[in-house]
Amino acid sequence: MLEILKQPWPWYIAGPLIGLTVPALLILGNKSFGISSSLRHICAACLPANIPFFKYDWKKEAWNLFFVLGILLGGTITMHFLSNPEPVVVNPKLVSELAGYGITNFNNLVPEDIMNWSALLTVKGLLVMVLGGFLVGFGTRYAGGCTSGHAIMGLSNLQWPSLVATICFMIGGFLMANLILPQILSL
Repeated sequence: MLEILKQPWPWYIAGPLIGLTVPALLILGNKSFGISSSLRHICAACLPANIPFFKYDWKKEAWNLFFVLGILLGGTITMHFLSNPEPVVVNPKLVSELAGYGITNFNNLVPEDIMNWSALLTVKGLLVMVLGGFLVGFGTRYAGGCTSGHAIMGLSNLQWPSLVATICFMIGGFLMANLILPQILSL
């Protein structure tokens, strides 16, 4: 049984399990699935500033903070006790394409050639990590939620704005992966 947990699960098992969190949250507590709002709740709880965006009763959403803490703890426990010691298998076409950009190290699913502290101080590192992180945060706030909130929760509730946001997320992802990221990696 433990060996099954150490292997990657196919999409047709993992996807429905993730999807079942939506009705479980709705049925058990009338709660909406979403992760990006937890940062707002943390800021509202910890920052006593007089900022209108953080002036709300964040304690009503404290369950969300426990949910995110559970994700963090679950990931940590899994990493320490259920990690597969075998190297990550990456598609050979992707390996050769990334090697052309100087990315050859795929340990832990993180391209350590561009995701490390020394790379942060380069133009490529600033573009990938700092500007990219800012754009993800801005896009999440502008869209009123993240991909998981819109694509999993919003679509299951048949919300039109979530359909539009999910389509925009997908178009942005395709453009980034196929047009913009190759230009950044070639710097």
